[in-house]
Amino acid sequence: MKGRVLIIAGSDSSGGAGIQADIKTVTALNGYAATAVTALTAQNTTGVYGIHEVPIDFISEQIRLVVTDIGVDCIKTGMLHSPEVINAVVGALTELAPDVPVVVDPVIVAKGGASLLQDHAIATLRDALVPLATVITPNTHEAEALTGLSIRSLDDMRVAGQALMERGAGAVLVKGGHMPGDDLTDLLVTADGENAFGGRRIDTVHTHGTGCTTASAVATGIAQGLSLRDAVARAHDYVRKAIETAPEFGSGHGPLNHAHTVQQR
Repeated sequence: MKGRVLIIAGSDSSGGAGIQADIKTVTALNGYAATAVTALTAQNTTGVYGIHEVPIDFISEQIRLVVTDIGVDCIKTGMLHSPEVINAVVGALTELAPDVPVVVDPVIVAKGGASLLQDHAIATLRDALVPLATVITPNTHEAEALTGLSIRSLDDMRVAGQALMERGAGAVLVKGGHMPGDDLTDLLVTADGENAFGGRRIDTVHTHGTGCTTASAVATGIAQGLSLRDAVARAHDYVRKAIETAPEFGSGHGPLNHAHTVQQR
């Protein structure tokens, strides 16, 4: 059975984002999650209060041991906070899993505003990791940081997606949750055209981890053999329902309800 997803990302002590959200998402969608932890964070719904780095060699060792034993059908990257971490991950994937699809979530800033990527690492992410991406899943702020473009409209999202494909990405899912207005669109840009996934804004602050969750849901679909479009469509619906049924934990940006697919009705 396919569905093995290797998640290479940082942890979130609150359970709402990062490795914890990724594992929940993959499991809720009937996949199998393995991990290579890149950093430990101390955080809750109000912000990130500390980051503890994992040694570079140990990150590479985690990847090697998973790939060579359990195997992997798709790889999802999240928080890779420094050029050294990015280059180590790129090296490991190039050596150990050159033909495995890669979903890149270009984590730059946490929901509460804390930086999760060193400023000088953005160029490394763009130049070294983006070319490995089967699909990259930036929100509009991340797409702006990676392209230098200003994104204020759907056309701008399209242009940014095309610019990232010119950088080597196989496809780009530009997420529109940070755009103004009540009608939001996520735009999937591929070499064969584009698909728009729209919906009304949900009036809630409980959106912590939506980026991690979306990327992991897409990765699970790819790992299970879905087409990219179908994987994105299922991920879009899954995340929307997870926001709608969020448990409203915490006093800040609360977590989603990742388990809505398996909860008893």
